[in-house]
Amino acid sequence: MGLPISPHPPAPAGLLDRFAAERVTGALSGPHGCFYLLDGAVYCIEGTAAPGLDLRLAASGKLPPQGWQYAAETAGPQQSGGQFLVGKGWLTQGELEICHLAALLDAAFFALPLAPETTTFTPGAGHWLGVIRPVSATALQQATAHRRLLLDRLRPWAAVDSSPVVPVHPHPPAPTTSRQRRLLALADGRHTPYDLARALGQSAFGTLLDIRRLAAAGLVRIPRAPAPAPLPRRRPGAGLNGPAPVTPGGPAAAWQLPEPEILATADPDVALLVRLRTALEETL
Repeated sequence: MGLPISPHPPAPAGLLDRFAAERVTGALSGPHGCFYLLDGAVYCIEGTAAPGLDLRLAASGKLPPQGWQYAAETAGPQQSGGQFLVGKGWLTQGELEICHLAALLDAAFFALPLAPETTTFTPGAGHWLGVIRPVSATALQQATAHRRLLLDRLRPWAAVDSSPVVPVHPHPPAPTTSRQRRLLALADGRHTPYDLARALGQSAFGTLLDIRRLAAAGLVRIPRAPAPAPLPRRRPGAGLNGPAPVTPGGPAAAWQLPEPEILATADPDVALLVRLRTALEETL
């Protein structure tokens, strides 16, 4: 399954900006996610591509079996599901805020931008999890745009985004992070980056970034491009249609080595969370 990645960052004056200015409260549904707003700020996103908070908490061992469903059933009209999770002692308030913020950023990356013709708005609708930490539309869109820039720097290896991940054996010597090693260990040639993110309960954006980095380092095979259509029969005096396009991983791509900082082992999620947390303190 492929991931819906928009090629461009959100427009400067989009729906979120307008709703933020009008301080609306309700649910804004788009093709790849539903944004829940309180007074114009986004406090929850139910995305269709990135693993949600439930999968993240389950993968980390924070929730017992059926714990998420139990919280949803007992949240009630007060929409206090998040506080229920904390009250049960399954995680601390700080853990809830950080995990929720990470899931929200991940979902926003695949759900933005929002085109007016593809969205519906339900005034007053809320999410059972409740308001944990609202994020301003500006901070959310800035974080999303920054992530797109990080991914765009590895665009020559975008072919691996929607294809099963096939590790290269034997591995060439290359530095890897612990998260990249987990991805390589789980990759079996059948699961896409999206599948691996869900199986590990981790960021779908971070998984895409890691898989592209692994492909750039020669640790993951790049899918072959589809066979070109046969050229039409050449008539006397007629020219050819031009050279076949060069695809990433082809002979002409060997010189396109990644910049050293692209292969850095630092996890972008941590820096983004710190920067967004600072922005929240200033804007909320």
